Amino acid sequence: MSEEDDFDLNELDDKELVEQIQDDLYDGLDEEVTEGTEILLSRGWDANDVLGEALVSGMKIVGIDFRDGILFVPEVLKCAGAMKGGMKILRPILAKSAVDTSLGKFVIGTVKGDIHDIGKNLVAMMCEGSGFEIINLGINNPVENYLEAIDEHEPVIVGMSALLTTTMPYMGVVVEEMEKRGLRKDVHIMCGGAPLNQEFADSIGVPAYGRDAARSAEMAEEHVRSLDKKRGHR
Repeated sequence: MSEEDDFDLNELDDKELVEQIQDDLYDGLDEEVTEGTEILLSRGWDANDVLGEALVSGMKIVGIDFRDGILFVPEVLKCAGAMKGGMKILRPILAKSAVDTSLGKFVIGTVKGDIHDIGKNLVAMMCEGSGFEIINLGINNPVENYLEAIDEHEPVIVGMSALLTTTMPYMGVVVEEMEKRGLRKDVHIMCGGAPLNQEFADSIGVPAYGRDAARSAEMAEEHVRSLDKKRGHR
C-alpha cells in the first residue's frame, strides 16, 4: 500500500479485512498481515478460520500467479515472509486447539552433497501456505536425517531436493532405504530440483515430481485430499 492508501484496518468489516489481509500478503507486507490477523482474532474469529480464509487463501493466489509467471521468486519469498507474520500469532493458538485442520506434516530437505536451498525453501513456504506443517531439514542431508525425521514426526509426505546432477542419484539411496524399512506404504515421496524430470523420478521409484514450487504444493495437497477420500472423508 502507498501512503495515500494507508488507513485503519479496524475500520474494515470482516469480509473487507480478510480481502485486505490477502492483498497485504500478496504485497509482502508482514506488519499489516500481522495486524489484520490480530484484529480478526480480537473480533472472535477462530484461529483455524483466520488461517484458512485469510492466509491460506491468500497464498493460493500467490501460488497461482507464481505458476503463471506473474510473480517471481523474490516476490514470493516476500509473500511467504508476510504469511509468517500471521502464523506467529496463530501457531500458539492452533497448537492448543482440539481441532487440527493441518493437512499433515511434510518433511523436506536437500539431499547429501548438495547445499542449495532456495528452491527447497520456496516449496516449503508454498506448502506451508497450503496448510502443511513443515519440517525443514535444511541442506546436505544423509539418508539417516530423513529416516530420523520420519520416525519422529510421522509425516504424510517426504520431499527431496537437488540442484546438482551429481547429487540426484542420492535420492535413490533414500528411497531404497525407505523401502527396506517398510515406510513407503505410509509416506508419500516427492522430489524436485532444476536438473530433475519425471523420467528420473520414475527411475528411482518416486511417484511425484514437482517441476516448480507452486505445482509441488498443488500435488502435495492433491495427494492428501485423495487420501481423505479413500478413508471416507470429505
